[in-house]
Amino acid sequence: MSAEALDAMITETVILPAGHGLALRLALGERVTVVCDNGKQVVDTWAFAAEDGSHAMSMEHSRVENSRLCAKEGGQYVTDRREPILAVDRDASPGIHDTIMAACDAQRYVNLGCTHPHRSCADNLHEAVAAIGFAIARVPQPLNLFMNIPIEADQRLVQGMPQGAPGDHVTLRALRDVVVAFSCCPQDITPINGGGPADVTLRIERRPG
Repeated sequence: MSAEALDAMITETVILPAGHGLALRLALGERVTVVCDNGKQVVDTWAFAAEDGSHAMSMEHSRVENSRLCAKEGGQYVTDRREPILAVDRDASPGIHDTIMAACDAQRYVNLGCTHPHRSCADNLHEAVAAIGFAIARVPQPLNLFMNIPIEADQRLVQGMPQGAPGDHVTLRALRDVVVAFSCCPQDITPINGGGPADVTLRIERRPG
């Protein structure tokens, strides 16, 4: 995108509360920046073709296309039909993002010993897309921004501590008209959020009009 086009964008700043979700529509070329204000908060991220909630960003297909666990700055993510959907315009973080772990859901917290209702990323996704009148077919594997899941030599997956710093951020650009959804992960039992969920900031860049 040209500098002139970026200069013409109007930026809206939204606070995504700890443990909650948000969905929004982006047109081709529009962008959203996810800011990890405290340097420790995982943000589950999904993208769907705006015209078809069954056509979704796919981590398994993106790993194949990128030959990496996650896309680098300048790279992109693709859908389950291998079509480009989001570009990584900027990654001002250590570049550690997870594409393996499923979104937490109610059963995950039961399995962890939780005996009371607990918010989850899967529920946050459903709530968020319903709020904008968008229907989805399933909960795809999310792009878990800022999530650290080390792979040990014996192939064991570790629920790792966050490796970022306050203000780390990732800018994603729509490569088609999309619905993007975010969950400020409510996980407070494992160490992935550094001890507990926190708010994050979204900076949404849209064309005027």
